[in-house]
Amino acid sequence: MDGSELFAGYKGVRTALYGLGTETEKALRELEPDYQIVGLLDSFKEDGWLYGKPIISLPKIMEAGVKLIIVVARPGSCRAIAKKIGPWCQQNGIGLMDIRGRDLLEVKAVTYYFPETGKVTKAKLRQKIQRAEIVSFDLFDTLVMRQTLYAEDIAAYVDRSLQEQGISIEGFSQKRLESEKDLSKQMAPALKEIYEDMLSKPGCLGVGNVSAESLAELEWKIDFRFMVPREDVCRLFRETVSEGKKVYIVSDTYYSKNKLTEILRKCGITEYADILASSEYKTGKRQNLFDILRERERGKTCLHVGDDVAADVESAHDKGFETCRLPSGLELMESVGYLGLAGHMDTLSERLKTGIFSARLFNSPFQFENEDKSIGIRDAYDVGYLLCGPLISDFVLWFYGQVKRQQIKTIWFGARDGYLIQKMYAHFMALRREEDRSVYFLTSRVAAIRSGMESDKDIQYVDEMKFSGTLEESLKKRFGIDVKTIRDEKASGEEVGLRKYKKSILENAFHARNHYKRYIDQLGKQEGEIAFFDFVAKGTTQMYVQRLVKNPLKGLYFLQLERDLMRSRGVDADSFYGGDETKTCAVFDDYYILETLLTSPDPSVSGFDEKGQPVYEEETRTDKDRMCVERAQRGILDYFKTYMKLCPPSELRNDKELDEILLKLIHKVKILDMDFLSLVVEDPFFNRMTDINDVIE
Repeated sequence: MDGSELFAGYKGVRTALYGLGTETEKALRELEPDYQIVGLLDSFKEDGWLYGKPIISLPKIMEAGVKLIIVVARPGSCRAIAKKIGPWCQQNGIGLMDIRGRDLLEVKAVTYYFPETGKVTKAKLRQKIQRAEIVSFDLFDTLVMRQTLYAEDIAAYVDRSLQEQGISIEGFSQKRLESEKDLSKQMAPALKEIYEDMLSKPGCLGVGNVSAESLAELEWKIDFRFMVPREDVCRLFRETVSEGKKVYIVSDTYYSKNKLTEILRKCGITEYADILASSEYKTGKRQNLFDILRERERGKTCLHVGDDVAADVESAHDKGFETCRLPSGLELMESVGYLGLAGHMDTLSERLKTGIFSARLFNSPFQFENEDKSIGIRDAYDVGYLLCGPLISDFVLWFYGQVKRQQIKTIWFGARDGYLIQKMYAHFMALRREEDRSVYFLTSRVAAIRSGMESDKDIQYVDEMKFSGTLEESLKKRFGIDVKTIRDEKASGEEVGLRKYKKSILENAFHARNHYKRYIDQLGKQEGEIAFFDFVAKGTTQMYVQRLVKNPLKGLYFLQLERDLMRSRGVDADSFYGGDETKTCAVFDDYYILETLLTSPDPSVSGFDEKGQPVYEEETRTDKDRMCVERAQRGILDYFKTYMKLCPPSELRNDKELDEILLKLIHKVKILDMDFLSLVVEDPFFNRMTDINDVIE
């Protein structure tokens, strides 16, 4: 680091360093000749002395006339610090930079293309590996990443878990991280040692009757759940081993070698020369950990692969290693301006959602290698997992909340949009160990109106929903009546539109109604009010199904159209999106895409036979279409399972704005699954067919 060059614009001004680690001591020696260092800052301490400098608070920074704060921390920590004090710095005209000269107040422009930054390609890394005799890999953010935005979030998850057990330690996360930082000044601590230090401090003694050992084990179990392999890097690791290279793991970690073995097994890695864990050698990469490996493999050319500029590149290079830096998932996400998500990272729930997103979309450090540098989604599974899963998951949670609040015992998930939603709801109920009394209810607008027609007014209501085709086609599609069989009816009366065929429509409805009731009778006796799910609808289906049952139907929709009109017609419904939201929310433009992906693998039901068995429309989708939809649904369901596994119950909440930004990305990133782009948005009731590609573009 050459401070005189990196911060040349601030020479002569009063400066503070943020951070109390050993790297701060080194930074002081290098910066003091050119800068007026008036004190040190830290989020955990606001008084005392260290390295011959006072530790001061943010307000005292102002009093001291400081014009620049230099953050001495790893890149990931710098981002968190910038989020914490960046607004304050901007408000008070104070510069904020990291120790490598990067302006932490600079707002990255949102882009959907990776910048030209000379990142290492997979081919270049392979070449480096071929030239080396010994190869070592960093573990965290290189071979494995977490499904939460910042590693520091894990402490907050431990805190939530303790609170759910009735154990409360005020300021738990801060105290946990403070102990790690304090101990790291003298050595590379183990996790148990960190908690021993924390529990020895005022405010923690004897709290909740917890031990350092139990806390360390709890954090390990929670952290392990969050970890996922970076598949491309793990594959390269295994290839390197299979080629006969001697490969090591070198990790700055508070976990033991045995714990790291478990993580590697999760990554499908079981063969390696050894694991060098800082906690076991009591020294880190920036101290002597690379010396230990160098001594063990004396005289051999060594390559170290990692993500951290200071620990994996500068420190390894200083010890005579060749190096290769791979960007972390968080760094890739940051390089494209967080894809517009930067304003939604404040709560733990938001950071979990963005972390799950990043851990999949930016899992590979080589994703930028496609020719046009665009961010791409290669499979319908990921369209479901990344873009649709968060919003649909929040809807399921809302739906459950409505059912509980209104004390509804029976739920009818209307076909076909209720197919996946019922699976998600059933999974949620199983997690909560509650009885699931939901039914996948066979219905459709066509089946409902064919059985629900009772008067001329009903027929007029249906006719007013404009059909894209001739009157005869509308009669056939909506009521299953072929005009050729009822020509004599056309001459009767002065009716217009579908009302010309009132006699046939009402006669057919009489039989359809009886058949539909037989199907409903087979569902068993229903108790009290029935929650009736529909995805995006006015309420036509609910209105006509209501005529078939004595129990009142309470509609619980994703989005309801023409709410006031339908209330005047007796449709009682609440919706996840309602009121003015329908005019401004992203889903109003994109619900056709969601409907296409939620639909069941069966064709639409048109009615029931005399035994109450369903009669289906002719299937218009190809096998390839249905398989594509099934992949997308698997993605949505897997996202929901992941989110429910990782999110503490106290953090479950709706984040519609964040969900909508993710959904809108379907128009921004490059969808590469041609099967998905070949899907057709079908609306047979209105006789409309739209290519999904036209909806996306």
